[in-house]
Amino acid sequence: MPEWLQAYGVTHVALESTGVYWKPVYYMLEEGFTLLLINMQDLKRVPGRKTDVRDSEWLAQLLECGLLKSSFVPPPPIRELRDVTRYRMQQVRDRSQEVNRLCKVLEDAGMKLTSVMTDVMGASGRAMLHALVEGTTDPTVLADLARGRLRKKLPELRRALLGHFRPHHAFLIEQIFAKIDFLDETLDRLTAEIDRRLAPFEPILAALDTIPGVDRIGAINIVADTGADMSRFRRPAIAVRKTAGSTGALVHESCGPRCSPAVLTTMT
Repeated sequence: MPEWLQAYGVTHVALESTGVYWKPVYYMLEEGFTLLLINMQDLKRVPGRKTDVRDSEWLAQLLECGLLKSSFVPPPPIRELRDVTRYRMQQVRDRSQEVNRLCKVLEDAGMKLTSVMTDVMGASGRAMLHALVEGTTDPTVLADLARGRLRKKLPELRRALLGHFRPHHAFLIEQIFAKIDFLDETLDRLTAEIDRRLAPFEPILAALDTIPGVDRIGAINIVADTGADMSRFRRPAIAVRKTAGSTGALVHESCGPRCSPAVLTTMT
């Protein structure tokens, strides 16, 4: 494709940002052409352009007239960092889902453990759950596995551990534990890889970490999403969510786009 375009004297290429299908074409052409990745949301109101061929013709005309605004596509090192950080974020969500499944199994067995302890995956919770899987169902014995401040709640723990724990519950919890352990190992490897790739950005991360509400994970997400260079954006500002410490995004509704609640932080 690059040779074919060069044979016709093409120097600028506009691509429609459809899903992930634009990526291999963009990566193939980025070294030899000036590329513009176009968000078709900006052009969706143009009447009469209902086919891919007509869309292409329309994009070519707008490109020729200089009327297209390109979306931000980071350089390869930032793209790779973004892929790894987003994959890690998905693994964190998957781990949370497995913990929720574990809590549902306990509820199905009639055990209200989550009403007494805030983290069933803590040291005390793991000890009790492993004992349950191994066949111990006596509430007194299980409650006595509590550690630290949780020992002040032994009576509540004994009542919470009363239930009808059956063999299939033990099997399910064992499988969930195996998956959580696997995800923990995966997260450790991903974190190590992210830290390795972030070595050149440590001063920027330290500066971002001083922003109220932005921890290291939030700072990493900001660097991965913006490339740590705000000069390419018209306004030197980024949106940081109040929750989860991740970068803000638009919430599209039927009545039109609406910015999600965010704290706008000026990068100076």
